Order: sequence, then structure tokens, then C-alpha cells
Amino acid sequence: MLNYLHFAQLKIILAGVLCIALSTLQMPVAWGWGPQGHRVAGAITWTYLSPSAREAVHAILGDQTLAEASTWADRMRSNPSPFWQETAGPYHYATVPPGQTYADTGPPVRGDAVTALQLFANTLLQDDAALVQKQLALRFALHIIQDLHQPLHVGNGKDRGGTRYWIKLHGKPTNLHRIWDTEILLAAKRSDIDWMRHLHFTEEEIRAGWSADPIIWIEESVVLRDKLYPKSALLDAEYLLTWLPEAERRLALSAVRGAAWIEKYLVPDDPG
Repeated sequence: MLNYLHFAQLKIILAGVLCIALSTLQMPVAWGWGPQGHRVAGAITWTYLSPSAREAVHAILGDQTLAEASTWADRMRSNPSPFWQETAGPYHYATVPPGQTYADTGPPVRGDAVTALQLFANTLLQDDAALVQKQLALRFALHIIQDLHQPLHVGNGKDRGGTRYWIKLHGKPTNLHRIWDTEILLAAKRSDIDWMRHLHFTEEEIRAGWSADPIIWIEESVVLRDKLYPKSALLDAEYLLTWLPEAERRLALSAVRGAAWIEKYLVPDDPG
């Protein structure tokens, strides 16, 4: 899988990606991990890919970087087509009530992140699928993988992933989902480039986190989700800084898992 790729090579690759990414970096706003988090995770995912996987990605996306592709599904939310307005919404999350597993609940009728990932995997495995279909599948799948590592994208079925769990941060009304989408990352006061340097795993950490199975990611998010609800509705910097290391780890893992998923479905016969 990554036998040919040593840590020294990773550092060289990362340096090149950092330069390329400069032209696409924007200030973060809300949604998912926020565009900043998604872009950074996508850019790091690229550094973990084998040459065969990179060729396969380029054949689908052309010159679009994974940093750009990672935010595409959020940017398309305003598209008036039935797919984006009626079908795609549930693809950003999964629901697992407390004390249950995803196997206990399964997907809803409208589908969810897990069913969407399988749908997109099937598209990428079809040799005769249209290029536009494969582009949608790869862009959306990468975004979903990152979303599922934000613990509140695996909702408890009570508060719509924390979007209806109202709190105040520094005295200003907000909700817990937004705290995890953007405020925790903002608390670190890092540029995109700084985030990419900070989150990059060692080769050992890459191997330990390598997984293309969304059920594993969901189980991890549920464990974390059930711990992060605050005892008080009044939050300050202490909450943000307390949970920042966990947010960092989840974002870094999403980059590793994005690479694992791409390797599995874009180069399934690659012996590496």
C-alpha cells in the first residue's frame, strides 16, 4: 500500500503541495469542517496517494486539486437541481442514537453518508460510467469522508447533529455543530499552510489510521460525540482549547482515510 513511500518522500511531496495550494486558499466560513478544514484535509490526502492513484484522480478531475474538490459538495448546495435540493442533503451525515451502532439502525429510506459512499464507489468502479458521474462521485465521496470524521456529522437523532443544541460562545448565540465545524479550528489561529504542516502524520501514524471502512469512522465519531456535549450552555475559549487536540486528530485521520478510500476504489487491482 505505502511500502514504496517513505517519510522523507512525504515531506518533499508536501512542500510541493503547499506551494500549489496557496492559489486556492480562502478564509474559512461555516459548513462541514468549514472550507478551510476540507481543503487542508484534501490537500494532505493527495500526499498519501500512490502514483497509480494520483494518475486515476487526474484522469477524473484533470487539473482540479483534491483541496478544491473537497469543498465542491458544499458549494453545490445552492444548485437548484433536484439532486442537490432533494437527494444530496442526507449524504453529509449518518445517525446513530446513543447506545446503538450503525448496524442496529441502518440507513434511513432517503439514504445517508454510508449509502452515498457505496453509491459513489460503485460509480467509480464502472468502466462505462460517464466522466461527469465519476467527477461527482469522487468529489462528493471525499467530502463525505471528511464530514464523517467531524463527530457531530454522526448525529444522535435528537438535535440534528448539534445544529439545534443551542449555546452561547463568548456570550453570542450559536449551536454546538457550528462550534465543531469552525470555531474550534479558528481557535488555533493557523493559516491553511500552518494547518497542513501541523496535521501531517508520520508514516507510522498513516499505517495505524489507514481504513476505507466508514463503519469504523462512524464508531469512532460516536464515541467522541457522546463526550463532547458541554455541561453548561455558556462556552468560552476553555472549551475550544480543551477539544482542539481531538478535532485536530479527526481532521488528520480524515485525510488518511480519504487516501485509503481512493486507493481502494480507484486502483482496486494495484498490487502496491
